[in-house]
This record gives sequence, structure tokens and C-alpha cells, in this order.
Amino acid sequence: MKDPRITKMAENLISYSLDVQAGENVCIALHGEGEPLAIELVRKLYERGAHPYVKIFQPRLQREWLRGLTEEQIVQHFRFEQEMWYGMHAYIGIHGMTNDAELSDVPVEKQRLYGQAFEQIAHYIDNKTKGIRIHYPTASFAQKANMSTEAFEDFYYQVCSLDYRKLEEACQPLYEWMDRTDKVHIIGPGTDLVFSIRGVETQIAAGKRNIPDGEVYTAPVRHSINGRISYNVPSQYKGTSFERISFTIQEGKIVETAANDTFKLNEILDTDEGARYIGEFAIGVNPYILHPMNDILFDEKIAGSFHLTPGRAYEHADNGNRSLIHWDLISIQRADYGGGEIWFDDVLIRKDGLFVPEALQELNPIKW
Repeated sequence: MKDPRITKMAENLISYSLDVQAGENVCIALHGEGEPLAIELVRKLYERGAHPYVKIFQPRLQREWLRGLTEEQIVQHFRFEQEMWYGMHAYIGIHGMTNDAELSDVPVEKQRLYGQAFEQIAHYIDNKTKGIRIHYPTASFAQKANMSTEAFEDFYYQVCSLDYRKLEEACQPLYEWMDRTDKVHIIGPGTDLVFSIRGVETQIAAGKRNIPDGEVYTAPVRHSINGRISYNVPSQYKGTSFERISFTIQEGKIVETAANDTFKLNEILDTDEGARYIGEFAIGVNPYILHPMNDILFDEKIAGSFHLTPGRAYEHADNGNRSLIHWDLISIQRADYGGGEIWFDDVLIRKDGLFVPEALQELNPIKW
């Protein structure tokens, strides 16, 4: 029996998130599990008069392919890929987690070879098409969240079915405040950081690029960041789990690092020059996501959190930083996670995860 929540989600993705029109080409990229959602999306797209295209990636197969990749092969491969992607009007990425560490033993040079080749296409997808990325509720995902599969599915559909139009309206005052801000000062356990966001565009993320969603983001002026930051949310990147990450940043550049695996951390940050600079600053505001799940797509939206991202800046919130990586590292500032403060131009904006100014009260989880 088909889960009616999948039908509702497919309709929301096509009509609200992507606003698909008749005649548009839409690529559905299925990574791992998630076939029921992909099938429903194909049906809905045909009903709308759009043209669905399907690409299927299986992690174990992808691992084997990457391990044997050659430079000559990747050049030819992406010549074919470019023609396909540049003909797309929209993109839906479904990620059905099976084993997050499947690619962990792919040699770094092979991953870099793939990343460099795909960079131009990724930039096109992120900035020139309508695109949405969504995870699918697998048993593996539920295990990471330390929940039963059924309980996790209920949580997942609640979070993903949030009224994103209402959230976008609630984010508007924060967007306007950030857009006129110069100096940002972040304080917390192991964190005392100052930077400028003057002149960099601010954006609201409310269901148009990711599901779940819920953040307001910009980027620091590239060389303006000074101080120290400690992240209290574990993060997994390319198959390695990181905890207790901290950076010392001087004139925008990460000059000192610490973590449970500092060698691997520095290996990632040495991918290219831009990997040691920050490409995004964002404040998480999803009222239903309160605790880490060891999944960036969910964790970066946690109410009371912020993320400061080493690597590539977005074209629509651009500080000029370029990199093959974009790694959203997250810190929660609610009192139960150690507290903290965010100041805009010497005005206290958020304390211990709760917004202080009256104009921002609708974003506090207690309001929902």
C-alpha cells in the first residue's frame, strides 16, 4: 500500500519547491534507496506535462567505479554528462542512506579527480537550475538518529512537511537585519569570533533548495574573520566521522585546527586554497529539528544553531571564495548545549539559542 505521505511530499516538491512547468526537463537522481518517492515524482511530472529523466547511483557500484577512475576516462565521462545536465531545467536529488562510509576507502586522489571534473556541472546545478535535495527515511538513517524506523519516519514526514511558506514569512525580519549588518560577533564555549558580512547578499532558505529546510544565510567578507571557533555537532565527511572540531582563523584563513582526527581534517582543508577560507555563514531556524542526527542536511537547520562553512561560497551569497569543498560545520548555542551569543553591530540578536529582539520572536521554536 502506497504511503499517502509520499504522494503529498512529491506534490509539494514539484509544485512549491520547484514550481515545475509543462515542457520542462527534470532530472531525478536517486542515490541508494528511495524508489517509492522517485516513482511518485515521475508520475507527478508526467501529469504536469514535464519530462522526467532518471539517474540511479548505487554506493557500492559507485565505489568500484571511482577506485578505477583515470584522468582520460573522467574527461570523456563529463563531456557526456555536461550535455545532459545543461539541458535540465530542474533537479531533484534523493539520498537514501545505506552506508555512509561506503566511499571512505576510495583514494583521495580519485575523489579529487572526480570533484574537479564535476565542479563546473555542480556550479551549474546549484546556480543555474531549480534544484532540491532531499533524504529518504531508510533504516540506516533511523539508526544514525538512534530511533526506530517507524518513529523516525513519523519525525521525518513532520519535519519535511513543515509549512515552508509560513517559515519564509517568519524569516523575513532576520533576513532584513542580516542584510544591513556589518559586524558579526559570535561568543560561546571555545568560540570568540568577529567578522563582517557587509555587502554580501543574504538569502532565506525555506524549502526551495533543500528538504528539510530552515536557515538564513550569507557569507563573511573573505579576509575579515578573526578569532577561534569550536563546533559541538559531530560531522561526517567523505566517510570519516569528526568530533570536537575547532579552528583558529586569522584574516579569514584557517591557520590552526584540532579534532579527533586532525590529520584527516587537514587533508580535507588542503584540498585547495579556498578550503581554508569560509564560504557561508548561516543561522538555523527549523523549529522541529532540535538535536543532531549526524546528517548535515538536517543538522544545519537545527533551531538555535549556526554554521560557518569552510570552502565554496554560493553564487547568490558570494564572497568570492572558490573551492571543491563546501562543508557545513555546525554549532548549537542553546543552553542545553553550552549556550552562546550572536551579536550584529553590537546588538544582541540571539542568546542561548533564542532570538532576543521582538521583531525576531516568531523564529523561536516555542512560537511554533
